[in-house]
Amino acid sequence: MIMSQTDKFLDAEEAAAALGINRATLYAYVSRGLIQATGAGDDPRRRLYSVHDIEQLKKRKSVGRRPKEAAATALDWGLPVMTSAITLIDQGRLIYRGQDALQLAETASLEDVARLLWDCGPANPFEDRKAAADPWDAALLGATTSLPLTERCQALLPFVAAGRMTAWRRDSRRLWPGAAALVRSMAAACLGVQPDTAPLHAFLAKQWSLEAHGADLIRRALVLQADHELNASAFAVRVAASTGASLGACLNAGLSALSGPRHGGMTSLVELLFDELEKVGDAAEVVEARLRRGDSIPGFDHPLYPDGDPRAYGILPHLPQERLRGDLLTVMEETAGQHPTCDVALVALRRSLGLPRGSALALFAIARTVGWIAHALEQKDDERLIRPRARYIGPMPA
Repeated sequence: MIMSQTDKFLDAEEAAAALGINRATLYAYVSRGLIQATGAGDDPRRRLYSVHDIEQLKKRKSVGRRPKEAAATALDWGLPVMTSAITLIDQGRLIYRGQDALQLAETASLEDVARLLWDCGPANPFEDRKAAADPWDAALLGATTSLPLTERCQALLPFVAAGRMTAWRRDSRRLWPGAAALVRSMAAACLGVQPDTAPLHAFLAKQWSLEAHGADLIRRALVLQADHELNASAFAVRVAASTGASLGACLNAGLSALSGPRHGGMTSLVELLFDELEKVGDAAEVVEARLRRGDSIPGFDHPLYPDGDPRAYGILPHLPQERLRGDLLTVMEETAGQHPTCDVALVALRRSLGLPRGSALALFAIARTVGWIAHALEQKDDERLIRPRARYIGPMPA
């Protein structure tokens, strides 16, 4: 069921009834940050309570005394399954090691964020001579040009020496320069060109013939996509890293997960949505037609951000206004109470700057390489194999 904007919050009586608690307990949950409360527009003394938070709390309570059920739901936007000091998603905010990603996006470069997420302190591995990625063999580069982006990166990265180095039981400080070389190599592989040592946003801006404003938009987008806690690709990276795999192998695992339509491939679905908007010329008509067909509206309503994806709001307001895009955002908010995700923002950025098709995914992959490496390094130091158990539901032996 699609929920309207007004249905996203309940009053105190409704919220307490939904949870089966009294108002005093409800207020205690709010004070502990478990339920978001907001003021009602018509009465500043009246408080409303987030339906999303209430449903999440009900889910936690329902499985809290059943360990098997709790473990099963943990893999589906459920309870945290491992500890990490890299990224926090909390109350609509994206935090990198204690620093708000939106604030970082105002001035920081992707290299700055890499140093933060890799916990480099004052060291700058991007200035190390070992961080200069070796050029690709021209024949190899040419042979991979026609491959899809993720497969092209997977074909080229094994030729980066730093990616093949055994990471297991090595001091992370010894791996930082090679990690920097891998980030630069990923950027070059995504575009099918030779790597460079220029700042990553400047490197991309040069390849895409962008002026200073466009380069700054690219910088902003890269910072906001650098990491997103324990998503599918980061988890794949951590599983690989837990085996003692090299950083290159870990990135290969991340790229494999990214290639799916429910992860990195989402930008392609958003591109098709924008194509349909341009063809029809009316956002309300496109949304209505898709809903009548039973189709989804890709790029909206992120489960972790019921009030809107901060990564999208860190990009969209900085783009030139465009009627159809603006109409789509308005229609989705007014009719479905849904907000754009980073996928919509990246595709809108791609179209606004006139970048080649597929550049939205390229930006995502380049930026996320920084986060993947952070997860690989953290998991390496944990020195435990990630090996969950399966709950068997097949036929039993005779």
